[in-house]
Amino acid sequence: MNVLYCGTGWLSVVDFIRERLPSGVSIRARDRTKPLREELGDIDIILPSNAIINAEILAAAPRLSLIQQPAVGTESIDLNAAKAHKIPVCNAPGSNERSVAEAALLLMLVLARRLPEARRAFRESRIGEPLGVELGGKTLGLIGGKGRSGSRLAAAATGLGMRVLSVGSASSREDLFKLAEESDFVSLHCPLTPATRGLIGDEFLSRIKPGAMLINCARGGVVDREAFARALASGRLGGAGLDTYWEEPWSPSDPLFQPDNVITLPHVAGSTRESFSRIADIVADNIGRHRRGEPLLHRIA
Repeated sequence: MNVLYCGTGWLSVVDFIRERLPSGVSIRARDRTKPLREELGDIDIILPSNAIINAEILAAAPRLSLIQQPAVGTESIDLNAAKAHKIPVCNAPGSNERSVAEAALLLMLVLARRLPEARRAFRESRIGEPLGVELGGKTLGLIGGKGRSGSRLAAAATGLGMRVLSVGSASSREDLFKLAEESDFVSLHCPLTPATRGLIGDEFLSRIKPGAMLINCARGGVVDREAFARALASGRLGGAGLDTYWEEPWSPSDPLFQPDNVITLPHVAGSTRESFSRIADIVADNIGRHRRGEPLLHRIA
């Protein structure tokens, strides 16, 4: 049985999965110099990651019998096409919420304590500068905050003395704007769906507390890039911590990412040894179940 990892990043997870696979199952990462459709002829299971899996891709995979996402998000998978080909789709929930929450907290702390400026002050031997702010006593607004990563961040923030507000898919626009108006930090933890694409746009950003900070460890498309750039340039938005982007791979030289008050990570919020181990456990278990003809876990289509 042949397994293909289709992603263009997070390649270390392949080794974690390989260590757990039963005998007779092999896994390899795709050759990124070739179109994905050219590598699927002998593949039984694909792990999409951030690859686009559509009807064209499925048509090029005559042996494909399982789509196992080594992550939670499935927005890059055409579920209707998979259903039409009678191919089950599973994901790996509950594997990286602690890692994501900790990364979001890291970005909040780096912004609050003005780390890029502090590193410059160190190089210039300036003692005791710049002045940052404490998180305690501030308000954190969570969008999608009832989910796993949002709940963990809420617990950590509460422990630091922050007030926490939260909205979800059932919340009203009024609730969303109230959160914007009252929050010193806004952290995104919602999936990318038609309803959330561009959710953080001109209307939301015009309502935020002046100087508020935005944290995005969710999906780049939840934020309207042009509206974000305008709010940042005007000073209405005091800064941002980004782990996900509008295009990946991103351009490191993009002017949007150069200011000291824009902190960037290379989409690693969910990437830790512990989270990769949990992902690999789920993926290998489901591959074994599929091979034995047993019910699959975390099936979404």
